[in-house]
Amino acid sequence: MLVAIGAVALPGAASAKTVTVTITKAGYVPKDATIAQGDSVQFTNSDTIAHQVDFKTTTGITCVPNPLVLQPAQVGTCTFQAAGSFTYSDPNSKGNTFRGSVTVTGVQQTLTLSAAPRTVASGANVALSGALSPHTAGESVDVLAQGCGASAATKVTTVQTTADGAFSALVQPLLNTTYTVKLRNTTSAAATIAVRPKLRLAKVAPHRYSLRATAAQSLAGKYANFQRYNGTRWIAVKIVLLRASTTGVAPAVISTATFRSAIKARLRVRVVLGQAQVGTCYLPGVSNTVLS
Repeated sequence: MLVAIGAVALPGAASAKTVTVTITKAGYVPKDATIAQGDSVQFTNSDTIAHQVDFKTTTGITCVPNPLVLQPAQVGTCTFQAAGSFTYSDPNSKGNTFRGSVTVTGVQQTLTLSAAPRTVASGANVALSGALSPHTAGESVDVLAQGCGASAATKVTTVQTTADGAFSALVQPLLNTTYTVKLRNTTSAAATIAVRPKLRLAKVAPHRYSLRATAAQSLAGKYANFQRYNGTRWIAVKIVLLRASTTGVAPAVISTATFRSAIKARLRVRVVLGQAQVGTCYLPGVSNTVLS
């Protein structure tokens, strides 16, 4: 009973940090560095002789120059794309003086989610948007929906992030629905959409009207209130019984009514389906306004 259509992504930007390690006569300063995934370490040789920085494990590390042999006053940079502990040394120096380590912490992911509008008629479009942090392109974010009365959320679509981690999706809730987005073990805060049954009132002949109600469930047997406007407030005219209809496209269910009213012409009229009739999974329904 949940519908999702057309997903797109939105643009933005991201940044990484660089930590400096100085190579001195006495060794590396600082000897141990801690950075985050995607950050870099810049090695500056302030000694009077050449030094090499040789990592024991190079998986996830990209260094320039490569191999990282630095002449006096020369600078080299290594970027770390994998979390873990990486030890390094100068293979041309004996003892433990020229030994160091870089600890790369995994980046904690967060997902944000917003929705607009937050109140719609059944089946109307709602735009979901949000962002993944840290900003990464090409991540597959699942959009989950839990409709009123459902015991668990279900996936309705998957969207891709752009370079700034942004994403968006268009959904069409048919009843009160709570949306979240998820990437691996990270889930966003919820965005709840309140839904009204979609009511369409039409005048089909003098003193004769038709009502079409669309929802995720049949509203047959429910009573709608036909009203007229007296210039200051809406006044009840008659009660209208909705009946089952075979028209409509699943999962939307359509109920209809055809009725007569002898009120004079050129009055503003509408139909209201109250809270007691729609139940807990909808807001009260209000139709469009027509002239009698």
